[in-house]
Amino acid sequence: MSEKIRIAIAGYGNLGRGVEASIRQNPDMAPAGVFTRRDPATVTPAEPGTEVFGWSALAEHADRVDVMILCGGSKEDLPQQGPELAALFNTVDSFDTHARIPEYFASVDEAARSAAKTALISTGWDPGVFSLNRLYGEAILPEGETHTFWGRGVSQGHSDAVRRVEGVANAVQYTLPAESAIEQVRDGSRAEFTTREKHTRECFVVLEAGADPDQVRDAIVTMPHYFDEYDTSVTFISEDDMARDHTTMPHGGFVMRSGLTGRDQRQLIEYGLKLDDNPGFTASVLVAYARAVHRLARAGEHGAKTVFDVAPGLLSPRSPEELRADLL
Repeated sequence: MSEKIRIAIAGYGNLGRGVEASIRQNPDMAPAGVFTRRDPATVTPAEPGTEVFGWSALAEHADRVDVMILCGGSKEDLPQQGPELAALFNTVDSFDTHARIPEYFASVDEAARSAAKTALISTGWDPGVFSLNRLYGEAILPEGETHTFWGRGVSQGHSDAVRRVEGVANAVQYTLPAESAIEQVRDGSRAEFTTREKHTRECFVVLEAGADPDQVRDAIVTMPHYFDEYDTSVTFISEDDMARDHTTMPHGGFVMRSGLTGRDQRQLIEYGLKLDDNPGFTASVLVAYARAVHRLARAGEHGAKTVFDVAPGLLSPRSPEELRADLL
């Protein structure tokens, strides 16, 4: 086997631990360390032998890492870390604030091009895999409508955003799809739905001592890009309730394209995911795209990229000949 791809992890929360586990499942990859803003002595990786470094040590490892996978949150971490780390490493991230992707792409692209690095942004399952599903649907059925439904499940990005609200000690956010809207699409209805008609959001929040629940609730339900366009409930619970009832992280959803071909022949394309562990699956997508980023970087394809720019064969450890023989 050729030399293994050296994958490092920036941030060691749920997503970082998922990346670590996924690297173990890919024999053409090897861990190149975890970088954390915490005291490295307090971080114990799940995999024996994985080294842990402080954030200040990033620059000195630039030549020892093939791809850095960024595992910070989209609300506050990645807007700063994405451009910063793309100036040092080839990177992959899961920036998921859809409305801000164009400006984020531009900032990462400038940094990566200046440093002759390759940086894949906004991958995972949505944005990421579901983004490709939407593109395929529109290209194949140009006359039609696309609908994306998420849940019921835990959103990592939205949960992180709630935890950053002043007065919040801990929180988890669930996204719930409107079953009636899903069935209308499956039945061939070409109805259009507002954001509020397609999903609701549930937040379970542990307050810090002395926090004003009304202020916390208002800060959550009015948060731009996260909750302001949805019917959002906020339920305050104890830390014991959180530990008992909200420790698993399931998720999933559907991308549906309903359209017409020929002489008004109705067609429906539907893709679905049912996930026991949201961060574990997201991490596996990031790791697959890290392989593609490594190959693009070696080919001199620098700058920021999205999943739309990556040929599917670059994700696989198998050769083009094997893919043609076994999967085509």
